[in-house]
Amino acid sequence: MEMAEYDPAWPEQAAAAIVELRRALVGAWTDIEHIGSIAVPGLAAKPVIDLMAVAGELAAVEAGEAALTDLGYRRHVNGMTDRLLYVRTADGRRTHILHAVTAASWPHRNQRILRDHLRDHPQEAARYAELKRTVVASGIGPGNYARAKTGLVQELTDRARAELGLPPVPAREKDGSP
Repeated sequence: MEMAEYDPAWPEQAAAAIVELRRALVGAWTDIEHIGSIAVPGLAAKPVIDLMAVAGELAAVEAGEAALTDLGYRRHVNGMTDRLLYVRTADGRRTHILHAVTAASWPHRNQRILRDHLRDHPQEAARYAELKRTVVASGIGPGNYARAKTGLVQELTDRARAELGLPPVPAREKDGSP
C-alpha cells in the first residue's frame, strides 16, 4: 500500500477530472467535489483522486456508463445501495474513485463532512495523518487499512456531524470504507 505526503498538484488533478466528468455526462451532475484525504491540504494520503458527484437521478449516471468507461472508469460493485461507485486505474493501480450519490444524501455525506472538518481543524488532520502512516508502516493489507482507521474516523466524523447539528451515524460503510 502506498502512502504519500501531500502533493499540491492533487487539487489540480481533481479539477481536471471534474471537468472531464462534466463533459462526459453533460447534465447528469448537479455538483462534483474533491473528497477524501487528498482534498485536505497538508494531509498524507494514498495518492488516489477521490471525487463525489451528485446526480439528479442515479439512472442518468447508469445510462451514461459508456462515457465513463471511455474515461477509464469501471463500475465497482461492492454491496452499497446508496450510491454508484466507479474506479479508474492506470498500470494496475487505482488513480481515481468516483462516488455518484443522490441529491437527498449529498448534504449529509460523511466523506464531505469529514473533509471539511479536517480542513478546519489541522491538529485533527495531523492526528489522522499520523495514524495512517502508522497503519501503513505496520504492513497491514489494503482490506484491513480502512478497518484499522475506523475508531479515529468515527470519532472525528461524530465530532464534525455534531458541530453541524447532525446525529452520529456509522462512519464505516458496508465495503469497509470510511
